Amino acid sequence: MEPLLLITNADAGSADSENLELALGVLREAADVEVAATSNPGELDGVRHRAGSRTIVVAGGDGSLHAVVAALHRRGDLAGSTLGLIPLGTGNDFARGQDIPLDPQEAARVVLTARPGPIDVLVDCRGEIVVNNVHLGVGSQASRKAERWKSRLGTVKLGRLGYLIGAAQAAVNPPFVRLRVEVDGEVVADLDRPVLQVAIGNSTHVGGGTELTPEATPRDGQADVMVSFAIGPLARIGYAARLARGDHHERDDVRYLRGRVVQVTGEEFWCSADGEMDGPERNRTWTVQPAAFRMLLP
Repeated sequence: MEPLLLITNADAGSADSENLELALGVLREAADVEVAATSNPGELDGVRHRAGSRTIVVAGGDGSLHAVVAALHRRGDLAGSTLGLIPLGTGNDFARGQDIPLDPQEAARVVLTARPGPIDVLVDCRGEIVVNNVHLGVGSQASRKAERWKSRLGTVKLGRLGYLIGAAQAAVNPPFVRLRVEVDGEVVADLDRPVLQVAIGNSTHVGGGTELTPEATPRDGQADVMVSFAIGPLARIGYAARLARGDHHERDDVRYLRGRVVQVTGEEFWCSADGEMDGPERNRTWTVQPAAFRMLLP
């Protein structure tokens, strides 16, 4: 097999280091592997110079995958790149959505045996990319609250519990935002009706396993758009229950559709894009870039 360049987080904890060694043990049985530990975008750009035509293996979570794809996009190198993924993060939502094993050794075997396939990304009006999912409203509020708990609980290996705490806190006092949402020019929500949540999915999962856009796939050239109008107390309870089952998009107070261009305007809103918070905003547009890069998938 051709040589691999494995990019990992220089600030990873001891548990991630142990899992990384397990994955490397499998990879090095079949390939020459160079390991590059990075901690900021500048270092990522420097490592990219060394990659050449080698497959890049990302050892980390959704944030690490986003950072590598974003760095390649900034440099204009994304279209010619092939990536593999060893999930070592807290949520690993992109891996979940694409059936990449969460066991590091099994994920390494996928890297060695899988054939590369095309993967879409979302590109916003500022040139920033989304690999997995962007959402706003109650979901982004939950993400903002979860961040502090993830960092606290991560020290005792309970980082994923932070997602649940953040969601519970957001449910107590959820934001209702008046937004205009357009998908390929069709008005899905307008300012006269507040929304609970808007999600634009390139893949399915967020928050460590919640299927927010359950029918999304990064291989169809379209984004799945979910808009929830579940504003009342009983409606919110019903929405949350169906969200836990992954069939919330079938509710009467939810719109679910696909499209290439999604524009959101209106009152101030925060976005959670691949787990990274951004805002406040009043106007943002996302466009699908089909087959933006190749990835090794089961």
